[in-house]
Amino acid sequence: MNLQEAELNYPLGDTLPAPGRTLEIAPGVRWVRMALPFALDHINLWLLRDELDGQAGWTVVDCCIARDEAKAQWEEVFASSLEGLPVLRVMVTHMHPDHIGLAHWLCQRWTTSEHTCRLWISATDFNAARVASQSTTGFGGAAAADFFASHGLSDPESIEKIRARASYYPSMVPDVPRSFRRLQDGDQVRIGGRDWQCIAGYGHAPEHISLFCPELKLLISGDMVLPRISTNISVYDVEPESNPLQLFLSSIERLRRLPQDTRVLPSHGKPFTGLHRRIDQLHEHHRERLADVLQACAERPRTAAEMLPVLFKRKLDLHQTTFAMGEAVAHLHALWYEGRLRRERGADGVWRFAAG
Repeated sequence: MNLQEAELNYPLGDTLPAPGRTLEIAPGVRWVRMALPFALDHINLWLLRDELDGQAGWTVVDCCIARDEAKAQWEEVFASSLEGLPVLRVMVTHMHPDHIGLAHWLCQRWTTSEHTCRLWISATDFNAARVASQSTTGFGGAAAADFFASHGLSDPESIEKIRARASYYPSMVPDVPRSFRRLQDGDQVRIGGRDWQCIAGYGHAPEHISLFCPELKLLISGDMVLPRISTNISVYDVEPESNPLQLFLSSIERLRRLPQDTRVLPSHGKPFTGLHRRIDQLHEHHRERLADVLQACAERPRTAAEMLPVLFKRKLDLHQTTFAMGEAVAHLHALWYEGRLRRERGADGVWRFAAG
């Protein structure tokens, strides 16, 4: 446990749900944990006891990527934890593959002639996922390779591997439901006799929706607030001049209005309390990283690729490098939009950022 984690409280200690099983963490709220084939090796998913249109059942929150192992785990959960009741709807916090990958399969799996198991998600993320599942976005393909090259990633092997990953997103999100129910900031959704408030967040995904239940003092935070790691905040080729870090920091600040004793159910890591302190930690983290970037750029003009060893002290594989490049551009852009850095494109077509 690092020093920042020690400032948080983990009510369940080191207890985790067993594979294919659930762990009840509040009345009608169950925790599911599934493996991911990445360095970030798991995702937390949630089952909420529900009643919809007079029918008893469950709401699923987030899905895991589309792969046979995850489907098999879901089938174990259905057999062991649903008490013979159906899944009535699937809520997705945002469009990233580990959250929406199996939404289409789940909705089909639980739709009957009497009831449509509907996807509930923000309109922005629904449409982004639909587009990405039919092509690619941000993580691979020619546009992503050219974007990273324009920010100084020069290793030919890495560029070619990124260029070859044109089907990266569709490989984990092969399809998205054709229809959905829109979630918007401020909406109140009745789930199992309790109200859950929708809180939109920006910077990590186009329109991320977290869910807060005042009665239970529970926040399903998705990826907006994680206990152990900082959420990835990236600039992507589809929006090459965005300022996601400013959006993210403003979004998490809005969560400070929730009660101090709110229990946070994050998508990665363990449920915790200490939301306000975690918000402080995230602000501190990014202030420190921005100071590091500003200092480096004061020495000489720098590309985003040259920021990787400044921002990340560990060796990165290709998967991590794509996220790290997006995050480096995000920090440079935050300072550029504030007027603390200026940017220039060189004769080689590469963007460099300098103080002033």
